[in-house]
Amino acid sequence: MQTWSLVSVSVLLAVVVRWSVSLNSYSGAGKPPIFGDYEAQRHWQEVTYNLPVQEWYFNSTENDLNYWGLDYPPLTAYHSLICAYIAKIINPEWVELHKSRGYESPAHKLFMRTTVLVADILIYIPAVVLYCLYLTDGSSKKKVSNLLCFLLYPGIILIDYGHFQYNGVSLGFTLWGVLALGLGWDSPGSVAFCLALSYKQMELYHALPFFCYLLGKCFKLGLIGRGFFLLVRIATTVLVTFALCWLPFLSDPSQALQVVRRIFPVARGLFEDKVANAWCSLNILIKIKSILSSDSQLYLSIVCTLLAVLPSSVRLLIKPTFWQFKLALINSSLGFFLFSYHVHEKSILLAALPVCLLLNDLPLMCVWFLLISSFSMVPLLIKDGLLLPYAVTSVAFLYLAIYLLSALQRCSEEELRLYAYRRLFFCLPKLDLVCIVRWKFYLSVVIMAALSIASAALVPPPHLPDLFPVLVSAAAFLHFLGMFLYFNIVQFSSPPRRKTKKNN
Repeated sequence: MQTWSLVSVSVLLAVVVRWSVSLNSYSGAGKPPIFGDYEAQRHWQEVTYNLPVQEWYFNSTENDLNYWGLDYPPLTAYHSLICAYIAKIINPEWVELHKSRGYESPAHKLFMRTTVLVADILIYIPAVVLYCLYLTDGSSKKKVSNLLCFLLYPGIILIDYGHFQYNGVSLGFTLWGVLALGLGWDSPGSVAFCLALSYKQMELYHALPFFCYLLGKCFKLGLIGRGFFLLVRIATTVLVTFALCWLPFLSDPSQALQVVRRIFPVARGLFEDKVANAWCSLNILIKIKSILSSDSQLYLSIVCTLLAVLPSSVRLLIKPTFWQFKLALINSSLGFFLFSYHVHEKSILLAALPVCLLLNDLPLMCVWFLLISSFSMVPLLIKDGLLLPYAVTSVAFLYLAIYLLSALQRCSEEELRLYAYRRLFFCLPKLDLVCIVRWKFYLSVVIMAALSIASAALVPPPHLPDLFPVLVSAAAFLHFLGMFLYFNIVQFSSPPRRKTKKNN
């Protein structure tokens, strides 16, 4: 009973923090004619409500795809339609075709913010609660501490409740998939991840680990016995789930093809804005877009992405344990973020989710990563007028993580999994790796604070207008690259020293 009381308080606090952030500005507020992601979500409600499903993804006089055309999979469109029906009941002007473009009002902002919170309460928050209670080791107090830190991760709060998106839906479905697989429920886990992938195509970042874990499990059981029947059951589940999600578009091949074209817009270029990945950072030294053709950029990113994500996925296929699965989710999503084509800064949330799954196992490294992931979006947050919420939520998260998770105390060489580094650098003098990691963490926090303050307070030189966004993205990229190497080394080294409950 006491545990559930603490869980209730944690959830209530998480809801209060989310709603407090939602009182601030949002993407594109008062900035015609294009506005921002807030208007994009409102416009999708307008389109899905007023036009037949066959016209949602096609350009026409009634649906100008150049003005926030729908470019997410069908489940996003269905979600927009549900919201639109509710909006129509409250105020028809919110979804009136053409005339509602750029609509802004306090009442509409309240409605839109509420839709995000309701989606979180229904999908994301229950998954977090159940994961922390049933798939996290330790005492009840420790589980609740992990729950609170998980729910108060600043990145997703600032983007969904500040900038304005529904990342909690796709990430929530993914987390339900992880939870189900952790409990040995392979078919429900497959359904949950198919829903995530049908909501946002960026969930492809997590697709390889899900595929390799389930396939590896089938191989382990034997493909001439139980493993074969498991494979057939999972394959059938996946096909039926996708068929139901895409059903309105399957009667006409041109419809399905147009949806695919919209959700994979290869014409948009290798990268956008100042995102903290390899291509944007490399572009500081080498102007890739000027040297390579669009096709060459696409092929280069595909090759580099595969080289980055395949080792951890193959390792998972050979050794399909839940620990390996969680690490592969991190390495795959981070590899996609660093090297794939046309990455947005907000896509780092896809890597942050699996990192949150290891808060109990690697507290210092995970807290460090989550702070960096929020910091990497500073230029976007400043643009949206969200600097104050960013500062408050980040400082609060850091304090709670250090206090509740004992992040700075639980950092022995064994707890940080640094024994692999000892073997890699056996020829070097024996160093105090724990001390080095601690001081790197302190230095990193100082750099994040300094660049955040400089980005907000200083005016860059006229000949370097993007100085601070470039510095932020480059600093975050170096951190992400180091973390990518670290989590790969951890995955290929020994399993955690604690015995965990065998769920598979």
